[in-house]
Amino acid sequence: MLTLADPSLPAIPLADQAEPFVDLADYPDWAVDLSRSQISSRSPHFLKARLAVAERLRDAASRLPDSLRLYIKEAYRPLARQRRSYDEHLARLRELKPELDEEALLREASLYVAPPAVAPHPTGAALDVTLIDAAGAELDMGCPFNADSEESGGACYTDSPGISEPARANRRILSQAMRDAGFVNYPSEWWHWSYGDRYWAAVSGAPAALYAAVDESLLETI
Repeated sequence: MLTLADPSLPAIPLADQAEPFVDLADYPDWAVDLSRSQISSRSPHFLKARLAVAERLRDAASRLPDSLRLYIKEAYRPLARQRRSYDEHLARLRELKPELDEEALLREASLYVAPPAVAPHPTGAALDVTLIDAAGAELDMGCPFNADSEESGGACYTDSPGISEPARANRRILSQAMRDAGFVNYPSEWWHWSYGDRYWAAVSGAPAALYAAVDESLLETI
C-alpha cells in the first residue's frame, strides 16, 4: 500500500495550477456538514475546494442512486492546522507504540494524518465525504468518520473485511461514484478522496500534481 509517508511523493513535480477555489456549500448537488462536530479545523474556509474538484464531485453526485446524497464533512484545511494535527497524532503514536522505530512511526502516522509536505487538504484537492439517505441520516459505513485504526480496530480501511455487509455495500456505492468521477481514495480512510494532489498523481500515473498548498489568508475574498 502506498502511503503518504512514501519518500517518492515529495519528488513528484508540481504544476501549481492557478485554479480558483469555490465554496461547496453553494452547490445544491450534495449536502454539507456545517456543524464541524467531527473535524478539528475552525477555518471558515473548510468547505472550499478547487473548481475542478467541485466539477468532479458533481459528476460523482450524479452517479448515486436517487435515494442517496453525498455529505461533505471537510475540504480545505489550513496548512498550520495540518501541521498541528500531524504533530499531535505523531506524539500520540509515540506513546502508544514505543516499540516502533522512527521510520515505522512516520509511516503509521501518515495512515491517518498526512505529512504537511504532501498533505492534499491544504491544496484544495481533497474531500472528506460520506453518504446520507433521503431523510438526511448518515448511512452505516462500518465505522465513524475520522476514526483512526486504533479507535476503529482497522475498520477505517476502505477494504476492511471486519465490517458488516450493509456497510460494505454502502462503501462500494461511494467508492464507485467517486472513482468513476476521477477521484482516488486513501486506503486507510474510507471517507478521504482527492483529485490533483501528489498522492492522486502517484496513484493515477499523472506526470505532475496540479495544486500547491494555499495560505488561508488568500481565500478571504472567495
